[in-house]
Amino acid sequence: MSDQHIQQHIIDSADGLYQTAEPLAKQVDAAAQALVTGLTGGGKVLVAGTGGGAWLAPYLVELLINGLERERPPLPAIHLAAPQGELDRQLQAMGHAGDVLVLISDGMDTQVLTAWVQSAHERDISVVAVTGPVSAAWAKMLAETDVHVAVAQEPLTRVREVQCLVLHCLCDAIDVQLLGEQENDE
Repeated sequence: MSDQHIQQHIIDSADGLYQTAEPLAKQVDAAAQALVTGLTGGGKVLVAGTGGGAWLAPYLVELLINGLERERPPLPAIHLAAPQGELDRQLQAMGHAGDVLVLISDGMDTQVLTAWVQSAHERDISVVAVTGPVSAAWAKMLAETDVHVAVAQEPLTRVREVQCLVLHCLCDAIDVQLLGEQENDE
């Protein structure tokens, strides 16, 4: 692989991130607000992922427990790692009204996402869905109290890059809402 080819990957990635800044900012802010509302109301964050989101889910839990860039008490977060049928049982065992389920998916497996969203709604658990491109019909199944952070990028590798940044922004926004703005050490 030539230097130019590698540079083009980096340029394309930066371009994709730049293009998503404006449309995703409001969605991420709404997602952070939903998570803070759940956490300050005594709930916890349950995180599950499919496709490329399967490796991002435990990473988000680690960030919520250990923090992003600031010292703060750990936030109650649990990674739900189970096949579709078993996730329902995990939600039964650990999920309660007031919790928030964060679903991370590249958007390829909407049947699994649909089952998970329905299971969460049956338990009065709010949903924050961080997805790649999904159908409008799927997005309409989310409740009014749910938040959809839709990463509309191509190819799939760009979706995953942007989703990782979304998780960082989400955790920072939670910290700002819980702890206030951080003063610069200048």
